[in-house]
Amino acid sequence: MLSKAFIPYNGYYSSPFVRWQGAFSTDNSIILSATTSKKWFQYKNFNPNIIDFFIYGTSVHQKHGFWANTWAPALMGAEHTTGTTIYQACTTSATAIYHAAMGVELNEYKIPYCLISDRISNSPHTVWPNPKGKGGKVETEDWVMDNFNKDPWAGQSMIQTADNMARKGNITKEELDECTILRHEQYKKSLENNREFQRKYMFPVGTIDSDYGDRTQKVRNITEKFLRRLKPVLPNGIHTQAHETYPADGHCGVIVTTKEKAKELSNNSSITIQILSYGYARVEKALMPAAAVPATKMALDKANLTVDDIKITKHHNAFVSNDIYLAQETGLDLLTMNNYGSSLVYGHPQSPVLARSMIEGIEELVLLGGGYLLVAGGAAGDSGVAIILKVS
Repeated sequence: MLSKAFIPYNGYYSSPFVRWQGAFSTDNSIILSATTSKKWFQYKNFNPNIIDFFIYGTSVHQKHGFWANTWAPALMGAEHTTGTTIYQACTTSATAIYHAAMGVELNEYKIPYCLISDRISNSPHTVWPNPKGKGGKVETEDWVMDNFNKDPWAGQSMIQTADNMARKGNITKEELDECTILRHEQYKKSLENNREFQRKYMFPVGTIDSDYGDRTQKVRNITEKFLRRLKPVLPNGIHTQAHETYPADGHCGVIVTTKEKAKELSNNSSITIQILSYGYARVEKALMPAAAVPATKMALDKANLTVDDIKITKHHNAFVSNDIYLAQETGLDLLTMNNYGSSLVYGHPQSPVLARSMIEGIEELVLLGGGYLLVAGGAAGDSGVAIILKVS
């Protein structure tokens, strides 16, 4: 269990998440996230040169991505800060934050900054020369569509892995429909009072006075009648389009530091946010979303906690069955999981999704007077991670 790694209260932000092919669809995500982070540092009155190590998280390559871990801090104004890049699909941000926490724990870093960013829209199309191919025909890959549709090891698409897990857990379409309605209702809570909850952590891209909200399509009024009409995406499948998320673009920034420095940088020094543990796992082929279960159990064991100790759970639900299966296998409360929003509803820009989940969980715990937060999710390659924090 970690003892020295903390996050300043409000030492983080999330951009709006923008629906695929929307407002961020042509922006280089490295430039967009770095320049927004620069504005956020200015807004917070932080000098970017306080950063002594930079961690860039991503999954979908951008032009000049080769240089991202040094280019991004330079764009922020931290020209002499070096760092690394972490690449782990949907779980990138949890791993990046844990990497930062371990650096603080070992006294390697004092104030690492995690910037996690992806643009799923207009993803790269890679061409590899193949002079020995028939007629010299090149090999090609669409970074998003080809990889969403087939894991080269398991040989199945992501939605197939969710169907596999649902069958393994005997999850019915009726259960998926019920949970989908609940998750949409939970998200609507974050929109109340002119997005009062989202304004606690969301930093607009552009001027500080611009709209804070997610740039998604209008929040749908999901009803049981509507869901009953939908057919599964795949033959003999269980998930309909309403049971899965959609691609999006966005980013998050998170400062990790010592307890003393966290108090100094915090909006409220009486609030303490401590990173406690990290779990990881890989399950059998083609059961990708199930990997969050053993990762969660590992994180709980490392923190010397049980599910009964967890007050708030934020779980990446690219497929709504993810939540149901996690609750079945661990005893976590399905009904209170993912309050105020989840990737099912506000979209999935890959790398930053668990960072936003963590930020939302922190803000919810502050409203509730503190407690333990579990953030978990599965990722490409039948892998999963979980991270536990304590807010007091």
